[in-house]
Amino acid sequence: DGDGMVHGVYFRDGKAAYRNRYVQTAALAGELATGKSVSPGVMGPFDYSVSRFGIKDTSNTDVFWYNGDIMTLWYNAGDPYRLDSQTLATKGHYDLEGRAQRRMSAHSKVDWSTGELLFFDYGDEPPFMTYGVADPQGKLVHEVAIDLPGPRLPHDIGFTTNYAILHDLPFFHDMEVLRQHKYRVLTFHRDIPTRFGIIPRRGQGSEVRWFECEPCYILHVTNCFEEGDWVVMDGCRSTNPMPQAQPGEGELASMLAYMRLEANAYRWRFNLVTGEVREGDIDDLNTEFNKSNPIFHGVPSRYAYHQRIPLYAEGGYTLRFTGLVKYDNTTGSATQWDYGPGVYGSEAVFAPRPQAGRESREDDGYVMTLVTDAGNWQSHCLVFDASDIAAGPVAKVALPQRVPFGFHATWAPGAALFTAG
Repeated sequence: DGDGMVHGVYFRDGKAAYRNRYVQTAALAGELATGKSVSPGVMGPFDYSVSRFGIKDTSNTDVFWYNGDIMTLWYNAGDPYRLDSQTLATKGHYDLEGRAQRRMSAHSKVDWSTGELLFFDYGDEPPFMTYGVADPQGKLVHEVAIDLPGPRLPHDIGFTTNYAILHDLPFFHDMEVLRQHKYRVLTFHRDIPTRFGIIPRRGQGSEVRWFECEPCYILHVTNCFEEGDWVVMDGCRSTNPMPQAQPGEGELASMLAYMRLEANAYRWRFNLVTGEVREGDIDDLNTEFNKSNPIFHGVPSRYAYHQRIPLYAEGGYTLRFTGLVKYDNTTGSATQWDYGPGVYGSEAVFAPRPQAGRESREDDGYVMTLVTDAGNWQSHCLVFDASDIAAGPVAKVALPQRVPFGFHATWAPGAALFTAG
């Protein structure tokens, strides 16, 4: 429920600079004007008199660079906001040219090879999902309604050179409870299969091919690609998105359990000719907030970078990122770096070397993450040589502000960032 704040670390001419700014959402502006909290929190009760979403749109989930600006998004498919890429000042809502509505979900994706934005949104009323494409200049070029059985809670999408992969997951709220009591009550339906819909990037809703898989929830996609008749999707799979509260945790037990995250690296394969599905673990280590080199998004890739999350039995009482894990999909190996006792991180991003392309070595670049020591609240930006994570950071930049841990991050190339108008 916290208001979105963006923290930026800028590298230029061998020096680092830092700034942070709140995302000046309409909801935050209204509360600053009244001097008090106005909108309900994410679980309700819903009040549509203060927000068209019924709850507060915080724009606090996702952040990425698109069309010269920073875009921030909310995971409940709120209004996208655009921030100045250098000052982080909020410019206002991000309205795609030619699009009648504004709503868009976090984890809509920018394809670095084309500059296109592939986006989706979802809601409690039909159509329960829409999918679309905008060109590199922010103009809508395609949008279609996606037929779903009812309201769902998708969190991400994937894409390849020719397709987008949409998610219909058996983890959603009870509409009857929402109608009667104006609260969201989430349930994981273990008897309903997970479905992934593969649609041509500019295809119609009628062209979606649905593939049924074992029941699960998926927060984040690592990468997707085509391999002959197959579409391959790598991500982190959770078969228990609602961990149980543990005895002895007191009045915060339910909240601590809700914030635990149990997931592991996983691969799905979909055959577009036969309809066959193959799925299985890449690894059984508990990891999430998975990223890869964005230059290789949509095509076969070798490496992925995940956050290590201790399970409850390992002392993971709630969501904490304790280290960085690099996966090699060619050798099947994994290398790790532990952040240290009481030090917790956020999502790591891959920063390709300047002028790098798909002809370059895939791990020719840097992996960066922001970490905070819970003992003294000192935050740092850690910079790793992506080819040798186990060697530890090659740079450690002290930050003047405490950065909350456990959030999403993005990378924007300086050549574009510092020339953006």
